[in-house]
Amino acid sequence: MSIFILIGFLVLMVLGIPVAVSLGTACIAAIMIFDTSTIASAVKLMYSSMNSFTMVAVPLFFLAGVLMEKGGVAQQIFDFCEDVVGWISGGLGHVNILTSILFAGMSGSSVADVASIGALCANAMIRSGYPSTYAWATTLASSMLATVIPPSILMVIAASVAQISLGKALFAGVIPGVVLGFIMMVYNYLYCKKHKIGHKVPFGLGKLWRSFKSAFPALMVPVILLGGMYTGYFTSTEAAAICVAYTFLVSMFVYKKLKFKDLPEIFMSVAKNTGTVLFVAITAKPAGQLFTLDGFPALVAETITGISQNAIIVMILIFILLIIIGMFMDATAAIYIFVPILLPTAVSVGIDPLFFIVFLVIALAFGLITPPVGVCLYAATNVSGLSMEKISKALVPWLLLLVACLLVFIIFPQIITVPIGILFGG
Repeated sequence: MSIFILIGFLVLMVLGIPVAVSLGTACIAAIMIFDTSTIASAVKLMYSSMNSFTMVAVPLFFLAGVLMEKGGVAQQIFDFCEDVVGWISGGLGHVNILTSILFAGMSGSSVADVASIGALCANAMIRSGYPSTYAWATTLASSMLATVIPPSILMVIAASVAQISLGKALFAGVIPGVVLGFIMMVYNYLYCKKHKIGHKVPFGLGKLWRSFKSAFPALMVPVILLGGMYTGYFTSTEAAAICVAYTFLVSMFVYKKLKFKDLPEIFMSVAKNTGTVLFVAITAKPAGQLFTLDGFPALVAETITGISQNAIIVMILIFILLIIIGMFMDATAAIYIFVPILLPTAVSVGIDPLFFIVFLVIALAFGLITPPVGVCLYAATNVSGLSMEKISKALVPWLLLLVACLLVFIIFPQIITVPIGILFGG
């Protein structure tokens, strides 16, 4: 039954049918052919997938991200980052990466990063003499950080599916996100030094202080978000609501870029994006249950652990599988389908579930910037006017660098797990 669902799902997707419809159709067909007695429970599971306090965070974080994009936050963050790191060799490349780190802590969406602040950074780099392909490759690589650093939409979904603490999962993304950003900046520095490119901005304390004061309201978003969750003043879902309220007030009354007339369009955009994600959730929930009833997760675990019982080797095999999955499948659908299948395998060889979820989200993020279905890659080609082939070729060194970083995380998972253990006392 599980094989039937997967094959049916992939065939329908290849035919161009939307992800949620493909998955739902494959599940219904499997139930009708193999076990009609499960149809009632499947309907209940569809309802329960939406009746979740945790999942309320998804539309709220989507709304906060769009408000930031429309409310003038992007330009403030860019100006501040330019004064912080623009004086280093490869200046605007560093600005691009640091801006993505800070904007990731506000939007939670890689697509929003590329379409808004990413375009701003890439165009600034091009005007300063950077090759256009390098500028957009840097933008795409750094956009992956939005899937890791809280409030990551994908992390919220993955934590919900895995039934682990959302607060811990969000906090766990901070360190790998910052580490990846730092490694990217090191690579950018070496690349620009070697090729003698990169405009440097003169450093000035006065200028830095002015840009900091201007950007301060925007910079407080991640501080309020993480500080409130850590101190226990509000839950992760409540944090999303507070983030929306704060972002609205800052965009409307501080930066004054957001107008009341913009709100209907913003709400429609958020509804569309949220509906797409939650429609996938509705159809994926019964699929996961059918996989479990069919014993598919146990079969996958047995197959992988049959190759090796070593946790590092098992995680490398899963890493390869996730990269392939991410290249051909929407990340949200992949999370709903493969977390119930792969998580038991990882746990069986001693992998911490929290580490696995963070790792899975990062690995699936590769699919956002790689062909054939990389949504961020398509966004970059549309905005830049460059061909997918040119940008993809320029991305290769960045992808190899990120793969190396993830291999380090596999060998030393303590980079992620130890700080969370200290932070939450467990």
